[in-house]
Amino acid sequence: MATEVDDPVVVGPSNRTPHDVLEESRAAMEELAAKMLFVKKEGRPKSELRELITQMSLIFITLRQVNRSILLEEERVKAETEGAKAPVDFTTLQLHNLVYEKNHYLKAIKACKDFRTKYPNIELVPEEDFFRGAPEDIKGGALSTDGPHDLMLKRLNYELHQRKELCKLHEKLEQRKKDLLETIANQKRFLSSLPSHLKSLKKASLPVQQQLGILHTKKLKQNRAAELLPPPLYIIYSQLQSQKEAFGENIELEVLGSIKEAQAFAQQQANKDIGMPTNTEANRLEEDALDDDDDGQRRRKRPKKLLSKDNLDNSGIYQSHPLNVILHVYDDEYSDVKPLKLISLRFEYLVKLNVVCVGVEGAAEGTENILCNLFPDDTGIELPHQTAKLCAGDSAAFDKRSLRPYKWAQHLGGMDILPELSPLLAFCGAPRSEMVKGESVPSGLVLYRHQNRTQTFVQRIRIRKKAQMALE
Repeated sequence: MATEVDDPVVVGPSNRTPHDVLEESRAAMEELAAKMLFVKKEGRPKSELRELITQMSLIFITLRQVNRSILLEEERVKAETEGAKAPVDFTTLQLHNLVYEKNHYLKAIKACKDFRTKYPNIELVPEEDFFRGAPEDIKGGALSTDGPHDLMLKRLNYELHQRKELCKLHEKLEQRKKDLLETIANQKRFLSSLPSHLKSLKKASLPVQQQLGILHTKKLKQNRAAELLPPPLYIIYSQLQSQKEAFGENIELEVLGSIKEAQAFAQQQANKDIGMPTNTEANRLEEDALDDDDDGQRRRKRPKKLLSKDNLDNSGIYQSHPLNVILHVYDDEYSDVKPLKLISLRFEYLVKLNVVCVGVEGAAEGTENILCNLFPDDTGIELPHQTAKLCAGDSAAFDKRSLRPYKWAQHLGGMDILPELSPLLAFCGAPRSEMVKGESVPSGLVLYRHQNRTQTFVQRIRIRKKAQMALE
């Protein structure tokens, strides 16, 4: 079917704006392009295609005309803008000049206001005070023919007179201040040297204290040294000391060992726990350690540690704390003479195994058996808890040592120990005879826990030692 080609779109200049002409030309070009595609697709004669191309060329010519008119309009607008810009620039320049002139005037006004005359504004006393308090040699006489100026000069002279008097007073006060500072410095030097004098006086009073039985200084040093004890030994020391003071128990306590090594050990533990050293208590205890070192030959004669088998492996599992607690147990029977010392026990703390060991101080071979089975089935040969056994393995042997880790020593140090096996499991699997035998252990320990531990322990030690002495 033949389709006739539409008439060409004619776009010419009119009263329309160039942008409207551009929009119409764009629409006409899109329409012609669609028709050209349709002609090619339908295979129409080329004459129709040439007609469409001619119309497209006319539209392009119209576009160029419109573009030229737009450019001419743009040039005209630019020229008008340039013509209007010159007055604006001139007005702006005038504004800047006026602002600069204003700032200059303001600066000049400020300089005039800040100008000071030869006589500055001095805070003078009021005229009434001047006439009432100024001396006659200042008020009398004329310094100027001008009345107000003459009055100002006299007031200035009076101000000068007052300031000179104040300067003299200031010098006197400064001299007094210097004398007072010198007196304070002398008193501070005296106070700084006072501790050494008091220390010497305290040392000189030790024989008198020993003669009168007042051991306040020794007790104070012992208590300060006890602050460096490990927790189990500190509990033993504090509980026994409380038992002595509360009930008049006839016992004596001592803390022996190297204070400096204990301070170093405590500082290592502090560095491990909180990452920084704590020196406040260490410094105070170090001064007491120096006092103890100055106490003389009594300390030097006492051996710091027993040179026995207990110290052969002090750096391994048998490593002990530098401080030990010595317990002296006396006879509780009252008499006029000095009470008899029954026994002396040494308590030490093994750091690696976390156990407390106890033995007879200065005892001969075999004397330590007095502590065996102080409570039922507690020989002290085996370690008291499973943790220590795992740490020590098979290398720990206490049968040859004079100090042994008795279970009652752990209880005395505040360490309650769980049994390795459940009591129900042990009772269910054992015959009746063994159950009766095994019941003695928990019954004795339960009785010990319900009673006063320190009192029970001291009583059993005293009873056993008296029985041994009676057998001898």
